[in-house]
Amino acid sequence: MPRSALESGDVAESRLDRIARAIFNSRYSIHDLSRCGGEGDENLARFNMPLELGMAMAKRFIGGRRRHDWLVLVPEGHAYGRFISDLAAFDPPRHDGSVEKVTSAVMAWLATRKDAVPPPTPKLVLSKLPEFREKKAGLDDTWGGYTPWADVIVLANETAKTLPM
Repeated sequence: MPRSALESGDVAESRLDRIARAIFNSRYSIHDLSRCGGEGDENLARFNMPLELGMAMAKRFIGGRRRHDWLVLVPEGHAYGRFISDLAAFDPPRHDGSVEKVTSAVMAWLATRKDAVPPPTPKLVLSKLPEFREKKAGLDDTWGGYTPWADVIVLANETAKTLPM
């Protein structure tokens, strides 16, 4: 089940607390380091994803009954090794930034998880993306841009049920 800091709608709790709860209560997490390059006039990089990846990696040291498995993705030519050199031991899949390549990398990883629901092929998932995007845009319009996370998940599940298996 996809998780998000938006799922609770609780703005009285910090986003970091909501993210940590989602990570620690999930079996899997996926972290893409694409947005770690400089942006804007000040060329500032966003390091939210490496921070969240660190939280996911720390889960194994915190303990508890539930194991946590994570995937990190990096864009081709990314200099992640210069600022998170410890990731070199994990051989993160690389992608070209396209939806197709990211989807393929994620689906291939999910297919290797022993206790995951066997995923459909990336080609099948991508064939449903235009339908999902159109219906999501309708939801966003209905909700005035504040679509509840639960409604997004319902839509994703309904779309997934139409995939031929």
